Amino acid sequence: MSGQEKKRKKNKKEELTKEIVVDSIVEIRDPINPLSPAKAAFYSAVLPGLGQAYNKKYWKIPLVYTAIGTGVYFYITNNNEYNRYRDAFKSRLAGFTNDEFYFDSQGNQLTIPRITDDGLLRAQRTFRRNKELSLLVTIGMYALNIIDANVDAHLLQYNVDENLSLAPHYNINQIDATGNVGLTLNFKF
Repeated sequence: MSGQEKKRKKNKKEELTKEIVVDSIVEIRDPINPLSPAKAAFYSAVLPGLGQAYNKKYWKIPLVYTAIGTGVYFYITNNNEYNRYRDAFKSRLAGFTNDEFYFDSQGNQLTIPRITDDGLLRAQRTFRRNKELSLLVTIGMYALNIIDANVDAHLLQYNVDENLSLAPHYNINQIDATGNVGLTLNFKF
């Protein structure tokens, strides 16, 4: 076989291949980037909401900041209340009677405090527990932000088309007028 014959045979193969591609249905998809989920998770770990922006799910960003901001707000509020009651308790242990619970709403000093020493201890325990729970919730929301970005990036690469579908159906039986409920699995080649 000469070089020209080999070249003609090769050209025929290329033409045939092109014809098959033209006649068949070709879907053009973006190539799968296996590092995309890791990159989205990293971005969300660096700055909450950045992974959602990377995945182009912009509507999730306010949800992320609301969730984390709520946890931070309750942490700060409980920390301030804890410090308030702790300072009053320390002041009483030192023998002072000038903490805020020795005064009424008009600023007049009372002989008996509005809250006892045991009440101050209970309040400290309650606000410390609430403060720690708020911190755990905030950390949980931060971790959920990272997990959401990672899972969403995985699902963006998942092939969803009409060739495979699972749909519920409801049919009425014509003979006895009862309802039949089921699932239909459709697979097209």
